[in-house]
Amino acid sequence: MNTSSTSRTPRRQFIKSSSASISALATVHLTSGLRAASPNDKVSLGIIGPGGMGRNHIGNLNKRKDVEIAFVCDPDSNHQVNAAKLVESGTGIKPKQVGDLREILEVKSVDAVFIATPDHWHAPAAILAAEAGKHVYVEKPCSHNVREGRLMIEAARRNKRVMQVGTQSRSTKHVMKAMDLLHNGAIGRVLVSKAWNSQKRSSIGKAKPSAPPAHLDFETWLGPAPKVPYQPNMLHGIWRWWHAFGTGDMGNDGVHDLDIARWGLGVTTHPSRIAALGGKYFFDDDQQFPDTQNVLFEYAPSAEDGRQRQLIFEQRIWAPYFEQGYENGNAFYGTNGFMLLGKHGGWKLIGARNKLREQMSGSPDLRAHHDDFFRCIREGGTPNADIEIGHLSSSLCHLGNIATRIGRVLEFDPKHEQIVGDGEANAMLSRDYRKHWGRPGGA
Repeated sequence: MNTSSTSRTPRRQFIKSSSASISALATVHLTSGLRAASPNDKVSLGIIGPGGMGRNHIGNLNKRKDVEIAFVCDPDSNHQVNAAKLVESGTGIKPKQVGDLREILEVKSVDAVFIATPDHWHAPAAILAAEAGKHVYVEKPCSHNVREGRLMIEAARRNKRVMQVGTQSRSTKHVMKAMDLLHNGAIGRVLVSKAWNSQKRSSIGKAKPSAPPAHLDFETWLGPAPKVPYQPNMLHGIWRWWHAFGTGDMGNDGVHDLDIARWGLGVTTHPSRIAALGGKYFFDDDQQFPDTQNVLFEYAPSAEDGRQRQLIFEQRIWAPYFEQGYENGNAFYGTNGFMLLGKHGGWKLIGARNKLREQMSGSPDLRAHHDDFFRCIREGGTPNADIEIGHLSSSLCHLGNIATRIGRVLEFDPKHEQIVGDGEANAMLSRDYRKHWGRPGGA
């Protein structure tokens, strides 16, 4: 890995590249696949979206001796400044501040990027990065819609890049132990799993369009999403409640528990049927996603045992009450027992006559998830939360949100990733993009 002074492709040449042609820029990277490195080499990083979760990543990355943060990128200049100060205070080295992610991707010495942007930028940024020969750590949900997830898989495989999704429970010891027990028959056959997202969110209020603040490049923030006027309850963080930019709390916190529910259920494909009810039962504000939601996913009979399986999701983001000991959690129902699990807190395995058989405590381990990502960059292999895993779990959020909005049971073709017999719902598997350099090719 290159820690020498940065080498650049001429700016005008790079800007002329689109998501369909940018791969030519990265030929030097792609011919070598996963580049081996000695333990003393540092992985050069660009942090795209260093606010919120991006700052958490920086805090952990600052403690590592095997990486260097060369760039921080955000269309909000305040975020750029604050992130650069955070890196410098932790490492003594000030990264370069940029507002356009292409300025990072054109630098050949950058090995990988962390993407912690709003949801609508996850797939466009990840695809562009993979085409430019960068390894990618992308936050959850990995995509804004089902089609984008498939394009991300194709970009990662085509360019032989590591693409890790930020569902860190996949690298957390107590969750991994629970999954091992479930998959080895600790409660018999797991036929039903459940995930719940129960917590108190705040109202985003109601606002009218206004001029964006001077420190925000709103045009770049919008990216390939449809152009809409700025309003103050749209960002930062609040974007997740708007259809054009986010995926609601099902795709925010819910995706963590949905990923664990799918993992424990042992299904490695999409569901074949989705039914949902929900809406805004509590908040009277501009939020466009449900604050209350119940979704049922049914999986077709498995080739292994011929049994159908069911995954249940419940969401109440106005109810800050712990259910069965966990604010957000999971339950797994098997033919010989059940398990309760919280990514925060641990798990309990219950057997015959409701007897506690085994338990373990624990909390999400972001450091371990970073370790897994960098290990795959150096040594090869598939990361714990590989993009294909992230796509299957993120698609549950998208399908659940579609079913809730459309108000009908959806029949889904897992192989072709199409909703059958419902053109209106099927159109929502993708989205409308405006003409923009970040628009994913094939979308």
